[in-house]
Amino acid sequence: MNYPSLREFIDRLEREGELLRIKESVSPILEITEITDRVSKQPGGGKALLFENVEGSSMPVLINAFGSTKRMNMALGVHNIEDIPKRIERYIKIPPPATLLDKAKLLPMLLQAAQFPPKLVKTAHPPCQEVVHLDNDIDLGAIPILQCWPEDAGRFITFPIVINRSADKKIRNVGLYRMQVYDRKTTAMHWHIHKDGAHFFHEFKKQNKMMEVAIALGADPASCYSASAPLPYGIDEFLLAGFIRKQSVPLVKCKTVDLEVPANAEIVLEGYIDPSELRLEGPFGDHTGYYSQDGDYPVVHLTAITHRKDPVYLTTIVGKPPQEDFYLGRATERIFLPLLKTQLPEIVDMDMPVEGVFHNCVIVSIDKRYPMQSRRVMSALWGLGQMSFVKTIVTVDAEVNVHDYEAIAKRLLSTVDFETDLFFSEGILDVLNHASDQMLYGSKLGIDLTAKIEGEPGYGKADPPHAHPTTFPTQEEVIEAFPEVKAIAEVQNSILLVALDKTEPNQGEQFIDSFFDHPNFSTIEIVIVLEGHVDLTNISIVMWKFFNNLEPKRDFHFEDERLGIDVTQKFPEEGYQQNWPEEIEMTSEIKNKVDIKWDNLFKG
Repeated sequence: MNYPSLREFIDRLEREGELLRIKESVSPILEITEITDRVSKQPGGGKALLFENVEGSSMPVLINAFGSTKRMNMALGVHNIEDIPKRIERYIKIPPPATLLDKAKLLPMLLQAAQFPPKLVKTAHPPCQEVVHLDNDIDLGAIPILQCWPEDAGRFITFPIVINRSADKKIRNVGLYRMQVYDRKTTAMHWHIHKDGAHFFHEFKKQNKMMEVAIALGADPASCYSASAPLPYGIDEFLLAGFIRKQSVPLVKCKTVDLEVPANAEIVLEGYIDPSELRLEGPFGDHTGYYSQDGDYPVVHLTAITHRKDPVYLTTIVGKPPQEDFYLGRATERIFLPLLKTQLPEIVDMDMPVEGVFHNCVIVSIDKRYPMQSRRVMSALWGLGQMSFVKTIVTVDAEVNVHDYEAIAKRLLSTVDFETDLFFSEGILDVLNHASDQMLYGSKLGIDLTAKIEGEPGYGKADPPHAHPTTFPTQEEVIEAFPEVKAIAEVQNSILLVALDKTEPNQGEQFIDSFFDHPNFSTIEIVIVLEGHVDLTNISIVMWKFFNNLEPKRDFHFEDERLGIDVTQKFPEEGYQQNWPEEIEMTSEIKNKVDIKWDNLFKG
């Protein structure tokens, strides 16, 4: 099913029992976030929420609309997300026609492809411009924009479809960049340095030209998704939306800027950016589960706000996983796999675990045919588009199910050889990566779990004799030897997790050295040291912490055939040159407020 606008998608959600209407009065300041966070962490992602009575605004708020596998499939008009990559493969693998008959057979497919590009429609009163606010009538305060987390710098637009063009106007870019609200008519534009929007911005800056922007808030689901997709430079995101919809996205001219926006959008912001003007933006509770650091970013000056007569404000929250963005990211993982295979045809499948928050961990299965092929794949991925930001890559053989984390973990713990299977590299990292000593670059880790073949280091070598102690140290024994330890946990009979009350530099590394030297703990092969407040009984939280805080070269400590990994917070005295961010946590006041009204929220 395809949806002309967000309205039809909301109707479908309701028919399918995937939407909860909340009539209780709620605040857009922290309260909607707390409610949504609880719902999104329910099994399967919970339900989509439509808050109909939001303090300070007449507009309802739709959130968690894409926050489940079922709703993501519904949004993209498929029963199974794999249907989309199968369609993409059909076009990628079109053989060149050799005969006139081959050309005739190809014609229907080419005609279908020709329907995908967005189409400019000329209509006097498109839905997105039923109401027009100009000059002194412009007021972002009329929109129920959320403050998501307590330490956020203010209210943030978190699901904006940001539209701009290159300085020569030849290339359109559609991206998803958060926008901090400064006042009635100005916001920040937070685009990371590797994004196309930032690239265009620097073009305008070099030429000292004003940059026009338009922002759609709430469009048809395919357009909403496509704005988040990591398309190659120069490929129009509305083209991808049309491909997914099997129908062109209708666009209309803006009122005050020379740009086009989805005709059926709920709300549109129009404005410009002066490249000479930057302003402090952030902090913001980000999808890593930590607050991203503040910094100077471009400022958007609004020249118009247009919207439907009764607009719905579509938004999202990000924070400690899982959240709605996980399901958007999983769709990207599946949809773009065929395109990845065109670059690296030996790739069979891939998985981005939720705990890896997209850029911290990727598991890849490959059809291995020659020595060191795993390392070639890792190196190639680290040089390929947004995959270049991935910090940890695990490779397995073709027959291994990359989505079976338990099987991957067992394989890792039973076969990994520290000498031959770990591959350290260096390169660029996502701006949100806080673990590396310097911002934007650091070390990377490859873990090769493929079977060794002739000519490859480790071939013919028996699997390493991993320890499986018959007795495991008790928490009391470890704490007696090391009073700074808050708790321990055993994983797979060979790994010890340690929650360490770290109070001084290098304490994690010193603990690892002392632990390995202690005669009572000689059977423990791998020790992972985490911060003292981490709940070691929650393996998902442990792995989220592990991937977020890991700087591989710095934090791996080998001693003979044993390994200690220190993923505690790092101090400047340890060579750390960034500002270690705070974890996102809601205030007790808001939690209590939501507790009181919780039962009333979901009454019909």
